[in-house]
Amino acid sequence: MHPSASRPSLLLSVLALLGSMAALCIGSSFAKHLFPLIGAAGTTAWRLTGSALLLALLWRPWRDWPARAELGRVLQYGAALGAMNLSFYLALRSLPLGVCVAIELTGPLAVALLSARRAGHFVWVLLAALGIVLLLNPFAHGAWLDPVGVGFAVLAAVFWALYILAGKRVSHLHAGLSVSLGMLTAAALVVPFGAWSAGPQWFSPSVALWGLGVALLSSALPYSLEMIALRGLTTRAFGTLVSLEPAIGALAGFVILGERLTGLQWLAIAAVMAACAGTVGTAARD
Repeated sequence: MHPSASRPSLLLSVLALLGSMAALCIGSSFAKHLFPLIGAAGTTAWRLTGSALLLALLWRPWRDWPARAELGRVLQYGAALGAMNLSFYLALRSLPLGVCVAIELTGPLAVALLSARRAGHFVWVLLAALGIVLLLNPFAHGAWLDPVGVGFAVLAAVFWALYILAGKRVSHLHAGLSVSLGMLTAAALVVPFGAWSAGPQWFSPSVALWGLGVALLSSALPYSLEMIALRGLTTRAFGTLVSLEPAIGALAGFVILGERLTGLQWLAIAAVMAACAGTVGTAARD
């Protein structure tokens, strides 16, 4: 088994998480171009398949298999990872990237609030709730957000919270080992359904090439960087920094996909971001 990895510096951990979020949002924007060809589930399957192959070739986890107790934790981490990816892409079919990420962000926010000790912490809950209400407000942008898409985004939030908790349980392992085995688990769970739903087009060489590129940007790189960040940051600090992701996602959606958000939607995203940052900031002073 790999020896326990040394704890990275705070600066390295912060830079790793910022790089992870940027790569994830850019990759997700490109991935949306695959939806008309192979659907959201098929795209998720290629994202996870490509990431699992790339990470397995890079880290060769079979050389130092973890102990049985640790393997069980890695499998839980991988299951949460696969479910989170699939739910997020199913939500992304009908929601703008920035909106989808903002709703999903409530998962890490909930994790941070688990350690709340004072009534003042719940001010941030109200702020986050306000942000979500503004996002769902049909009078602000002419129509309701797609309820199925919102439901999948909420489900992605739940699995993101579980992913963070499971990731902390395996963060003492070498990042390459835990992420590569976790990604193999995620792919094993999602690929049968994704490939079946996409049909023969899923095996097209052009789709495969595009899928590998999406995998590199959306999974292999960001999740490896996240494992570095999880070793050097507390759960609270991780949740604070992740609050930047909706803004990064909205910017990537605008530049790459041409997705324009209303002023009220930007305000709603800012409210969710502030709630997440405020939760961790006040908790850290307790």
